[in-house]
Amino acid sequence: MSVTTGDFRNKVTALSLLEKKQHHELITCLTAYDYPTARLVDEAGIDIVLVGDSLGMVMLGYDSTLPVTVHEMLHHTRAVRRAVKHAFLVADMPYASYHVSMRDTLRNAARFIKDGGAEAVKIEGGEKRRRIVERLVDAEIPVVGHIGLTPQSLHAMGGYKVQGKTLKAVEQLMHDALALERAGACCIVLEGIPREVAGMITHELEIPTIGIGAGPECDGQVLVFHDLLGLTFAPAAKFVRRYADLGSAVTNAVLAYKEEVKAGAFPSETESYHLPKETQAALAAIAERKHALR
Repeated sequence: MSVTTGDFRNKVTALSLLEKKQHHELITCLTAYDYPTARLVDEAGIDIVLVGDSLGMVMLGYDSTLPVTVHEMLHHTRAVRRAVKHAFLVADMPYASYHVSMRDTLRNAARFIKDGGAEAVKIEGGEKRRRIVERLVDAEIPVVGHIGLTPQSLHAMGGYKVQGKTLKAVEQLMHDALALERAGACCIVLEGIPREVAGMITHELEIPTIGIGAGPECDGQVLVFHDLLGLTFAPAAKFVRRYADLGSAVTNAVLAYKEEVKAGAFPSETESYHLPKETQAALAAIAERKHALR
């Protein structure tokens, strides 16, 4: 059975994502941080490619997303942009890139669109980000919201904890979601919240919701690419489903390579380049003359 690629697809846009929600068609989203990964994800027909600041942990070895810089995000966004032809390309604005003045926030966001080639930026936080979302949308920069467990608020939340477990917290999440929608966000990521709460928010909003650890009632789902393929070193979160174990496959391949190099089995005769016969003959003749003169 052949693999279906996304080559036949129309370009996914903010408008077509809204139409998917209206037609009850579930939305797919994956992260990507480099050209080959993004190309594979895009050609597989994924709707949204997210250049997440999670790259700080899975690509750069940081222990959280907080150290990630605008420069690092732009570097990876440009690489992904070269690969993505069909999916809607979203880039995370990293910590401290929109927690500053409105002028600097607009400048940073514009760089992701103009220099990085993103089609939307994602910012974390709900009601308190309303003015930022309004200003970005007014500047014709599409915005994806992100509420619930927001990793950039790691220290304020006291760790990676499920959010929205009390009536007051549920009410706040609903306020957050509605505020982002009214401010002009094109969709909202719901992370680390009870599925019942995610279902309520999804039902209430006109714009799509994309869940990660938020249950199946969302309009779509997102996972970190490396989590999906078993390429991370930390224990997987409860919501992660591994569809392959490439980590073990890579380790086994590297071990096999090491052993064959040490045993002299790689490269083989057929994996080596050779001189043309006439050049070999000329070199042999030169060697014979040198030997005769000794």
